[in-house]
Amino acid sequence: MQIFVSGLILLFLAERTLVATSNPNYVPSVILLGAFLVPVTFVTYPYERFPNWEVPVPALAICFLWGGVLGTVVAGTLEYDVARALGFLPKLVIGLIEESAKLIIPLVFYFLGRYRSEAAGIVLGVTTAAGFAGLETMGYGFVSLLQSKGNLGVLDEVLLVRGLSSPAGHMSWTGLVCAVLWRERLKVGHATLNWRVGGAFLTAVILHALWDTFASLRSTTVVEFLGEVFLSLLVAVVSLVLLLRRVREARRASA
Repeated sequence: MQIFVSGLILLFLAERTLVATSNPNYVPSVILLGAFLVPVTFVTYPYERFPNWEVPVPALAICFLWGGVLGTVVAGTLEYDVARALGFLPKLVIGLIEESAKLIIPLVFYFLGRYRSEAAGIVLGVTTAAGFAGLETMGYGFVSLLQSKGNLGVLDEVLLVRGLSSPAGHMSWTGLVCAVLWRERLKVGHATLNWRVGGAFLTAVILHALWDTFASLRSTTVVEFLGEVFLSLLVAVVSLVLLLRRVREARRASA
């Protein structure tokens, strides 16, 4: 909570200064703070829940920076290549590409086998997804600012919606997959990619595709708008519940 409140104050100060001075130098600060405030805050959630903290800060920094940057670069490149080759890019393919890209760095830690608890898997997955989500939101925020010709209201809307939804989106999906990966390794005693891992990954891809599909719909009536909001909230709730269930089980195991 302290991180969130502190970040919110800094974001407010940066934006008020931008409005008061009309100095574009403050735009990067506003986008950076707005994009990363909620993801960074949510990363601290597992830290507060697990009694035996296994993953050191340097490993988290690697996941956050390398996982975030490498994930967005790989996902963006593959999505561009697929779209150019096929002429279209279904939401399911986007989900498959992005969920795979976010696992690159966590899988390095997984096969090295240094951090072996399910709690460690959750932390590494959530942290990687936090970097990915923050960078993706920065990109969307920057594009929205350009397309709206500097309209800060549009920028705030993008940062708010994407920031608040990130724990129920990228962070929940990757955290879920990594939780199952690490849990299954504990069960069999070595790295494994069994049907439970595949099921968790497929679940993440489907939830991702559904989220993108509902977010891309353009309603023409109030009823349609409320229906889209309800469906998006349903996906968010299911995603969070799945992650929180794994957090609860991992907490019991590490207690």
